[in-house]
Amino acid sequence: MFYWLLKYVVLGPVLKLLFRPDVRGLPHLPRSGPVILACNHLSFSDSIFTPLVVGRRVTFVAKAEYFTGKGIKGWLMRQFFSGTGTIPVDRSGGRAAQAALNTLLRVLREGGVAGIYPEGTRSPDGRLYRGKTGVARLVLESGALVVPVALLNTDEIQPTGKLIPKVKRVRMRFGEPLDFSRYAQAKGDRFVERAITDEIMFELMAMSGREYVDVYASKLKTSIESPGSRD
Repeated sequence: MFYWLLKYVVLGPVLKLLFRPDVRGLPHLPRSGPVILACNHLSFSDSIFTPLVVGRRVTFVAKAEYFTGKGIKGWLMRQFFSGTGTIPVDRSGGRAAQAALNTLLRVLREGGVAGIYPEGTRSPDGRLYRGKTGVARLVLESGALVVPVALLNTDEIQPTGKLIPKVKRVRMRFGEPLDFSRYAQAKGDRFVERAITDEIMFELMAMSGREYVDVYASKLKTSIESPGSRD
């Protein structure tokens, strides 16, 4: 209930008035059945603008830190993400990350829409980075269609580290659904998982016009934070 209240009464109308979403390709999104929205990730606001323009409920995952903040700001963020059905994920990897994927898988098996950022983290410089294969595992386990979503300028609206967004028209593109049913019998095949992930990332590259870098964004962030480290 809180999700729809925020979307249609509290925040949604104001956000649409201020940011006037320029959305193309939205009819590509199936009206029913399990769907994975695979989005490039430029800004904190990506998880706000994407559900804003989609008529169906979208469930995203977000880093666990958003649920553990202190003070009024931490409380507000925790209430917002909890109310909108966002799932916390511990990005240290392993079993914690798998738990979030399992929850998204449940959403898909119930015929819902799961939102995921294949890059695993926000782009540190606006380029598109190598996708992690969690999205492919969701595809193989659920049989869901994948709709690529290119966010074109959210990094200009709310750059990393900026709390207050710039009022500017947000631009988004929804691609044609990708059907990977030909790989239905290949669960657990890491080569197939990589092939599916790379195909999704190619679509995002073509739709967004962003330069593609074949390394993980998280790895680049680590090297920036520790300039003396070696790969």
